[in-house]
Formats: sequence, structure tokens, C-alpha cells
Amino acid sequence: MSINTFKTIAGINIPDSSIATQATELLREHGTEFIYNHSLRVFLFSSLNGKRKQLAYDPELLYVASVFHDLGLVPHYSSPDLRFEVDGANAARDFCESHGLPKESLQLVWDTIALHTTIGIAEHKEAEVALMYSGVGLDVMGEGYDLLSNENREEIISAFPRNDFKNRIIPTFFSGFEHKTDTTFGNIKADVCAFMIPNFHRKNFCDCILHSPWSE
Repeated sequence: MSINTFKTIAGINIPDSSIATQATELLREHGTEFIYNHSLRVFLFSSLNGKRKQLAYDPELLYVASVFHDLGLVPHYSSPDLRFEVDGANAARDFCESHGLPKESLQLVWDTIALHTTIGIAEHKEAEVALMYSGVGLDVMGEGYDLLSNENREEIISAFPRNDFKNRIIPTFFSGFEHKTDTTFGNIKADVCAFMIPNFHRKNFCDCILHSPWSE
């Protein structure tokens, strides 16, 4: 994998502690260059949002969460029946636990990853959860794009290129759960299945109600 490494980008220090370095090594080993660049951009965008909003947060935990947030899409961490967000969250929790992090930190990292696609909830959680949700939204959908300076935008994209991101990210998402499309029920990744699978039949909440085993 050909990757770029930096100590500081756009005024944001990239954590280089032992746990941060080992997390990065796992991303390099099991991820792809495309996911690596996306994950680092997410960390930087999240951090810039935190700086702009003057929020107190743990940069190291935010970094580890950013590194792991899409690893649930790759074969090494993908389960046969869980949402990819949960797979990534579980992997990050196990990793952090192996480094002796306290229970509160384990839960925070888990929530940050598990909720990063959960619209309407993540933004109201702890700073780390809300910030990574915002960073993902900025990189994937351009949410908050106008709040990012041209200088910061260009520096980040130069360091961690998008490489046809718009066209590649949807197939990348799909590759992580095409073997378990039912896990997208009730979340935005069902849109990915509908985009990638002709005549995709979504599981429907109202059908679940109407066809429940209750007799009335």
C-alpha cells in the first residue's frame, strides 16, 4: 500500500502514540489505500470541526475511531451477520482493551464507530461521536464543505487524495455488506444496496408490523 504519513496537517497534529501507531499499522495491513486516505481525512475534518467549535475531545481516541471506522468493510474484520459499523466498533474495542484503556474509553470508541452513519442521533452524543459523524459527513457527502477553508481543504486533499472518491465509495461500501444486505435494514446503507442491486427489495418496517405473529 502506498500511503502518505505526516505529523501535522492543516494545523492538526496526527497522534503518534503507541496505540495510534499500532492502529495505523492495522489499517495499513488490512485496509486499502482508498480506505486509508478516507479515514485520515475523516480524522482531520473531524478535528477541524472540533477546533472551530472549540470542543474538548480526546484526539487519540478520535484518531483510533477514525482509523477503525470503516475496517468493518474489509474481509479481515467482517462478520457474516452484523452491521459493518458494529464489526468495526467491535474490532476497535478489542484493540483498545488490549492496550488497557478504561471501560469508559472502550465504550466511547465503540459508540463513535457504531453510530457514525446514524443520522439524527450521533450528532447529539459525546464530542468524539458527534465530531467523527461530522467528519464522515463532510468527506462523503460534503456536509459543512463551505465551513472548510480552501487552504485546509487543499492541504488535506493533497496529503490524502480523494482518487475518484465519489465513484468509488459506493462500490467500496457495498463490497463490505453485499453478503449480508439484511444488515442495512433501517439505515442509510440500504440506499447503497438499492443503487448496486437491480430491483433490490428492501425489508420494510410496515411489512414487519403487518406480518407479525400477533393474531389481531
